[in-house]
Amino acid sequence: MTTPERAKFTRVMLKISGEALMGDLGYGLHPPTVERIAREVKIVHDLGVEICMVIGGGNIFRGLQGSAQGMERTTADYMGMLATVMNALAMQSALEKMGVFCRVISAIRMDEVAEPYIRRRAVRHLEKKRVCIFAAGTGNPYFTTDTAATLRANEMACEAIFKGTKVDGVYDKDPIKYPDAKRFERVTYDEVLAQHLGVMDASAIALARDNNLPIIVFSLDEPGGFKGILAGEGTYTTVHG
Repeated sequence: MTTPERAKFTRVMLKISGEALMGDLGYGLHPPTVERIAREVKIVHDLGVEICMVIGGGNIFRGLQGSAQGMERTTADYMGMLATVMNALAMQSALEKMGVFCRVISAIRMDEVAEPYIRRRAVRHLEKKRVCIFAAGTGNPYFTTDTAATLRANEMACEAIFKGTKVDGVYDKDPIKYPDAKRFERVTYDEVLAQHLGVMDASAIALARDNNLPIIVFSLDEPGGFKGILAGEGTYTTVHG
């Protein structure tokens, strides 16, 4: 059966922060929250959409914070990359419990727990309708998981990046602190950079702009939000050229 969702997107990148997996905890993984997000992914996957994922590691370790506390930046960033692998394995476990075939693909070789990143192999996994979770960032310090998500989205020929956040789009200021914050329906890459809107870091935005890859910012806390946006429903912001 042909659906509007399948007609609109056939392959997408879902980028979520590590903090999204914490639920109400102050640190680490909250299994019911991981399962809830996995269920959202499964619903979209069942529509026939090919899904890539990148998950941050801030719920376990954030390289910039480690660096700020006196740790050498490169070492701190590698520790952050390892945290993303832990989150990816947790998401893989949740998805496979739901019957979704999944591969964790790491930019740092650790063959016992994840596949190494080989682009053509990853593309083949997607063609076989497996969810690909890209872990360990780009494999390089000084690059965030936002940049990793944009890089992998381009390499996998994704049609859009879906950035799941705590709020339902891009605002001119923090809507949690400022009730009068204005939400954008659409905003350009250059406006995001010029106004420091904090959608993703500047390297990720510039990479998306250079390859004309739209970024759709939506609330991960809204049940059915991921599927709804694929159907053209719900509240979200599109970052475009």
